[in-house]
Amino acid sequence: MNQPLLSISGLDAISDRDGGAPILRDVSLSLQRGEVRGLVGESGAGKSTIAKALLGILPRTVRVTGGSVLFEGRDLLALPAKELRNIMGSEITLIPQDPQTALNPGRRIEAQLTDGLRMKRGLSGKEARLRSLALMEEVHIRDPERVMRCYPHELSGGMRQRVLIAAAFALEPKLVVADEPTTALDVTVQKQILRLIRGLQEAHGTGVIFVTHDLGVVAQICDTVTLLYSGKVIEEGPTVDVLTKPRHVYTKSLLSAGPRYDRPDAGLTPVPQAVFDQLRSEIGIAKGGR
Repeated sequence: MNQPLLSISGLDAISDRDGGAPILRDVSLSLQRGEVRGLVGESGAGKSTIAKALLGILPRTVRVTGGSVLFEGRDLLALPAKELRNIMGSEITLIPQDPQTALNPGRRIEAQLTDGLRMKRGLSGKEARLRSLALMEEVHIRDPERVMRCYPHELSGGMRQRVLIAAAFALEPKLVVADEPTTALDVTVQKQILRLIRGLQEAHGTGVIFVTHDLGVVAQICDTVTLLYSGKVIEEGPTVDVLTKPRHVYTKSLLSAGPRYDRPDAGLTPVPQAVFDQLRSEIGIAKGGR
């Protein structure tokens, strides 16, 4: 088998703010070129911490204490700062969760799209503008000339997210990290954005790490999925297998707890306390601990 695009091995992290409490516990996963892998779990499961670790943007209160994050064989955790900066924003890019705060409110969309192309690819102003217009069309933005002249507040949430997707794919990265990019959107727009990301990913052969808490989103876009609880990998595999033939009782319970579109009148089934007790025992968390 070819070398994975991304290989995370034995990744451990702790929170200094919480007295050294574990945040990630021996996390290992891999991503092939052109694959979409979902990181899914409850709030606090560690999925966004994994994403921030590979992007090099962990908060100062969080420390990696073990493991490696290999990107094309290079350990991102051990690279000099200058080399890491060269990779981020060009070979690895981010689609953030909140388009309202991710875009600079004081700058027009054109400037926010063309800056990266000029800095990272050395394009002239004219070349960067033409490339940006092409990207806007690629993400199905109508009247891109008008949108390029707009400030972020003049666009809808869905339009702002399309702009961020265009920016993420602008430099044709090898890896895109999508950190819950549909959380702030209504269901109709969410479906459009998922289709858009999947279409661009397939067209460019990009690897994608897709962070979400929604198993329904995983079913729509992810080839493979990693389920986390309290910083530990609980189950992983091809999405269709994990969702239709789950092995762990926690996965089964989560699937049972979600709404069923084929049974709209059926009530939701909470995850039993016994399942959480089992999880904590497997992970080695003492009762009342973390």
